[in-house]
Amino acid sequence: MLAPTVARLPRTAWALRLSATALAAGVALTLGACGGGSSHPAAHASERPPIETIFEAQQLMTSPGPTLDLLKQLGVTDVKIFMQWGYMTPGAVSHTRPAGFDAVNPAAYPAPAWAPYDAVVRAAATRGMGLDLALEAPAPLWATAPGVPPGTSAGFLGSWEPSAKEFGLFVKAVGTRYDGHYTPPGATAPLPAVRFWSIWNEPNYGQQLAPQAVDNSTVEMSPLLYRELLDAAWASLGQTGHGGDKILIGEVAPRGQTTGGQPGNFSGMVPLRFIRALYCVNGSLHALQGTAATQRGCPATASASKAFPKDNPGLFHATGFAVHPYPQGQVTPNVPTKNEPDYADLPKLPELEATLDGAIAAYGLTVKYPIYNTEFGYQTNPPEKIARAISPTLAAYYMNWAEYISWSDPRVASWNQYLLTDPPPPSNFDTGLEFANGKPKDPMYDAFRIPLYLPQAHGKQGQSLKVWGDVRPAHYAMLASKAQQVASIQFKPASGGAFKTVQQVTITDTGGYFTAPVKFPSSGSVRIAWSAPGGMEYSRIAPVTIG
Repeated sequence: MLAPTVARLPRTAWALRLSATALAAGVALTLGACGGGSSHPAAHASERPPIETIFEAQQLMTSPGPTLDLLKQLGVTDVKIFMQWGYMTPGAVSHTRPAGFDAVNPAAYPAPAWAPYDAVVRAAATRGMGLDLALEAPAPLWATAPGVPPGTSAGFLGSWEPSAKEFGLFVKAVGTRYDGHYTPPGATAPLPAVRFWSIWNEPNYGQQLAPQAVDNSTVEMSPLLYRELLDAAWASLGQTGHGGDKILIGEVAPRGQTTGGQPGNFSGMVPLRFIRALYCVNGSLHALQGTAATQRGCPATASASKAFPKDNPGLFHATGFAVHPYPQGQVTPNVPTKNEPDYADLPKLPELEATLDGAIAAYGLTVKYPIYNTEFGYQTNPPEKIARAISPTLAAYYMNWAEYISWSDPRVASWNQYLLTDPPPPSNFDTGLEFANGKPKDPMYDAFRIPLYLPQAHGKQGQSLKVWGDVRPAHYAMLASKAQQVASIQFKPASGGAFKTVQQVTITDTGGYFTAPVKFPSSGSVRIAWSAPGGMEYSRIAPVTIG
């Protein structure tokens, strides 16, 4: 997470994220005529690739079963958890590597460190849910380099030049434990396999990887460090039977510091600058050469650049590139940050795509990575009393608008909601669908479960307006009942009365997404209704103006 001010948020010892693969879009919809028996035009079929839903619930590590059950009710099909390297290893706060420590052997790590992850892996497999395991900082101090600046706070020590070699050994141990064949000591059956990975987290931020830049912030260093970590992890996953798995790289924060001699050691580097240095290209997306290349650990000549893709396979053969395109609070989700060309918040994702495409094309390749949104959320007031926190009602509207923007971009492969429940007070990043006491933040909870957005909410009499929506849990209902699921588009006139169904949509997309043109008879309110296994569920309510 990276706040707009680039102030890093405190993390718990077991930081984690949840992911859902609510496969989306590719839809051909059948509409039924309702509400007075009038006929309605067919819904538009979607031709975009599948989209996943990424989710976080901090309570997963302490209560995996009930939390996963709740997430299934919300339509989540994959969970994603972060494994912090330094919290897994023995002697993590010592600068001396433990004597005789066999870092590639899962049994050499403390059993209590594995236990919560093993529980989540088993619980997810039992429920038919997938698992994305993300491996991140901090490094154990014995796997960091000397020379950390004096006075560096403890929260940043584990990011200082982590050893790629040692990280590779750690990844090999994790890959071995979760290859589908490993039986832990004392267990009677092997652990389920993990087939989805993310490498590191926000490497363009100093608390995750440092130094960010040297020589008065003119030479990027974190991209080189990340490239080395990625190379080591890629090799280790391949060696432990995970070469064909889904692997995400990047996981970059959306913003950074561009003034005041930043990012320096521990601040944030703007993501497009990070990507260019990661792929060893300049501002024109041509391969670096000479001193500019050697300073950044890149091949210094055109002939040497030809071997760059082969030497760094993770950069060119991953499943996708992940970004955390956090919004700006009070600003609508379609408005980019002004005067910051190298940011990658949600409306700037096309620029990120172009930068990635151009950097890869500099080596004669035509890879066009899917873009994974793996952190996204809106801070709300209540409970936060800060300028960028917005009301839950406005947040629900922006959530659905932002998801529609993502869904409309065929390169975007996932949608994210961060968090499920706000952290216990006092906290400074309350983006949950629930307050810290577990009470739903109406209407955000409903807005996530059944998104609704009208790209144009104003029209003339007789004009069709597009209704975009998603019944996220429909996937599980279809599996359980073997019956088609139907979303009802309901309308209530501004003049009064009850909601009545004006159109029905048969959901054929496994992610529950649909679009439908609807002629509303007057101004009023719109919602989506769905007959869930436990009763009727509804989206948030959206206004529509006719006339």
